[in-house]
Amino acid sequence: MQSEVETPFGFNIPASLPTRQHLTQMVRQIPNATLQFLLADSVRLILAELQTRHAPPVECISLDTKHILAWVKENNPKAYVPDRFNKAKQPPGDPDCRLGCKRRHNRAAPSATPTRNPIPAQLVSAGEYYWGYGSGIVVAKVPTRGEFVIAELTQTFDHGDVTYFFPLMQQADMRLGARPRYATFDAAFDAWYVYAYFYRENDPNGGFAAVPYSEKGNYKAKQRKFAPTGEPLCAAGLRMPLKFTYTDRTTCIVEHERGKYVCPLKAAPATRRGCPIHHANWKGPGCTAMMPISIGARLRHTLDRDSELYKQIYRQRTAVERINAQAVALGIERPHLRHGAAIANQNTLIYLLINLRFLHRLRGGHTMDE
Repeated sequence: MQSEVETPFGFNIPASLPTRQHLTQMVRQIPNATLQFLLADSVRLILAELQTRHAPPVECISLDTKHILAWVKENNPKAYVPDRFNKAKQPPGDPDCRLGCKRRHNRAAPSATPTRNPIPAQLVSAGEYYWGYGSGIVVAKVPTRGEFVIAELTQTFDHGDVTYFFPLMQQADMRLGARPRYATFDAAFDAWYVYAYFYRENDPNGGFAAVPYSEKGNYKAKQRKFAPTGEPLCAAGLRMPLKFTYTDRTTCIVEHERGKYVCPLKAAPATRRGCPIHHANWKGPGCTAMMPISIGARLRHTLDRDSELYKQIYRQRTAVERINAQAVALGIERPHLRHGAAIANQNTLIYLLINLRFLHRLRGGHTMDE
């Protein structure tokens, strides 16, 4: 019989805790929906605590993704692996991981490998390749208190950033009880459907998505202007009529309707007037524009990214970076697990722990500096 000194809480603590083998087995086998239920309940508790403290509702969210390296020798630069980045050769150490690229937009790749002072190939390329996974999160910031995770999703690394948008927003809307007014993303989410998602037609003070403009190979599109009725304007400032529409199923993850806008002078056979600015395209079909007809396509070009409100909203993107820093400190970037289900469950547990820590600070009245 154990003494009270050995059982100060009335039960044997070591005997009550699972062994390491049992814990890893549970991480592999437990349904992720069970852990998502716990994460959603942590969001509910946080929102209830904020309401009791008369804090303003969550009106701005930020979304970002984090790369996760699989525990395979292909990710070890010191190990010799032939065809290290051949996606057809699955690493035997992890049957679920996939090859992906972590792009770096802030550094242009040189046109060729330099002949003097050579640099590694991974620095010459436009990104870094890994076998692994990606974690996407939606985060909200509470002034002076910190930030917490609203939604999260783990996918293999071959999924692009934009594939996280709709699943995460569906989770966020459900857990918040309403669609947030504002959102901020990096340039990888510069897509028409992101702007359209936060557009409120009947709200004059409606929100928007603060996203930097991405050139995407068309530097002239950034200068595109629109008429009050929504049609794009040509270089001469004339409203371009819509010639035809079609359903696009290939150039975007969302099936949508695109249209071709043409030169207003060429579209009217009766006109004899030439181009007022003598544009180079006048000798051919005139100016044309192929683009989605959604309101999001116009908002992408007309959003005032120099306004103070835009800058204020975009600055809140640092909240998701701080959450990612906490997750890295908890080991999310290099997990010692070999199956996708286990890694997804561990990620959910990490974000759950971050939320519980935030809830503890919130109930204790602590600020970010304490």
